[in-house]
Amino acid sequence: MNNKIIIINGPNINLLGEREQSQYGSNSFENLRKICIDKIKELSLEGEFFQSNIEGEIVTKIQEARKNFDGIIINAAGFTHTSVAIRDALEVFKKPKIELHISNIYKREEFRHKSLISDVVTGGIFGLGPEGYILAIISIDKMIKNEN
Repeated sequence: MNNKIIIINGPNINLLGEREQSQYGSNSFENLRKICIDKIKELSLEGEFFQSNIEGEIVTKIQEARKNFDGIIINAAGFTHTSVAIRDALEVFKKPKIELHISNIYKREEFRHKSLISDVVTGGIFGLGPEGYILAIISIDKMIKNEN
């Protein structure tokens, strides 16, 4: 059986390619999804690519992941800085998890410098654009294999 990962994306990630291209690039959400799914298959993983603008849906997806997935990659987007609920759900997920941001949150507005989830994830990738997703998939694959 293949290891299974989920990539969870927060608010406004569905607007990639349309918004703030100087921060997020011109890659569309659908293109990003395709690139990620292709990389997941290349590594013989199984995976899901999920996006929601609703905090509670993300919390529920993380809770459900405890039984169905071996690792989480999360770009919580704006919820990174505000959601104790997402942080608490991630803390309960005891398998590898990577925090991911397309832009470098530490080079942006002061309020974005504080991540509520960084202390409950295994590691983080910041500011490497859409390529960060590929690095996260490769990294979580290695983490999962090292655990098994």
